[in-house]
Amino acid sequence: MGDTERVFEIRCSVQNYAWGKHGSSSAVAQLAASADKNLKIDENKPYAELWMGTHSNGPSEIYKDGQCKGKLKDWIKQNVDCLGSQVREYFNGRLPFLFKVLSVNNSLSIQAHPNKVHSEKLHKERPDIYKDPNHKPEMAIALTPFKAMCGFRPIQEVADFLTKIEPFRTVVGSKNAIKLITASKTNDMPLHREAMKYCFTGLMQQETDVVQRELKKLFMLVDQFNTEGKDASILIPEMLQKLNTEFPGDVGNFAIYFLNIITLKPGEAIFLEADYPHAYLSGDCMECMACSDNVVRAGLTPKFRDVHTLCEMLDYTGRPISRTKLKPSKIDNSQSGIEEIYFTPPIYDFAVNVIEVSSGCTKATLQPLDSASIVMVQSGEGIATNSTLSAPLGVRAGSTLFISANETVNLDIHSQGMLIFRALAGL
Repeated sequence: MGDTERVFEIRCSVQNYAWGKHGSSSAVAQLAASADKNLKIDENKPYAELWMGTHSNGPSEIYKDGQCKGKLKDWIKQNVDCLGSQVREYFNGRLPFLFKVLSVNNSLSIQAHPNKVHSEKLHKERPDIYKDPNHKPEMAIALTPFKAMCGFRPIQEVADFLTKIEPFRTVVGSKNAIKLITASKTNDMPLHREAMKYCFTGLMQQETDVVQRELKKLFMLVDQFNTEGKDASILIPEMLQKLNTEFPGDVGNFAIYFLNIITLKPGEAIFLEADYPHAYLSGDCMECMACSDNVVRAGLTPKFRDVHTLCEMLDYTGRPISRTKLKPSKIDNSQSGIEEIYFTPPIYDFAVNVIEVSSGCTKATLQPLDSASIVMVQSGEGIATNSTLSAPLGVRAGSTLFISANETVNLDIHSQGMLIFRALAGL
């Protein structure tokens, strides 16, 4: 790689977590194999995440002419002006975001991410568990229909479940249930949050034998409803069956009555701020986050559960599903046949542009930004050029480019359309 090249291909780390989709059914596997022709997909292996960035658990590498030229993190350290003036100063010479593709088969844990101050405290006290001091707000943009639990339901919905589902009432505790049902009849938001916290904590701290006994009763109730021809939808039986198949007898099965269940259409997004409970359930998505791997878990996981920390940190505000989605803004683009939207969550660490080139359009320009960016081609193929490149770069589905701040990249499109995701700092 020439010393002056400011745009280049990077190869990304694949994470084979057990919850990922297997083999070629995984978007992660498809994109990784498309980018690297030497990668052979193992149909028996899960391909869960593709990491693009500088995080030490999955650092991206610079590639030229099929050869590794070193780690992206090291190149940035030696060329820190590539970040852009504001990003360099604000984030102390670090790339502030981590970009990912996720392919979810089995549900992820019920979890939340601590805020910056809390992250620093957890890292200082338990560095073996919380391995860095950074916060981890994150955003998911659906590539396929993408299902997740996110945020607490409005309190009236939880009260309705408690009133109608006896096993749910038992596992949270009758006193906690009465407190929440009573609070739901008021407009006192602090009281709502307090009652939600008591109930959710009561569930998460419930004895395992009680949880498993009441889960059996819950499935008996589903069977009873079906036998009697009653509408069992109040019990959310399909999701209950999925979670209990993946995590038999787990306390997290009851979380479906606390948390919103949302299905994103391709192109829709959710933003998960600090202390916001969530669990991805199924589907493929692009994900962007602050450069951290701090997760506090309490259900639907074989990993360490920090129940006390999670229950104390959560935002217990109930919100309708409509308020969990992040709406993009449309960018005025003078290029004919190109539509560009911009997801800008209320934090400085990251934002994401989605650029869709329509069929029949043969040229596109990735405009210069005052931030380094990482670009992934989701579909399509063509040639990328830049004034610092010694030779054009061929791009196709799975190709990932690092673009230094203030650099223009021109694309010659050789396919019927192209879909591009571009992560950048949100300053």
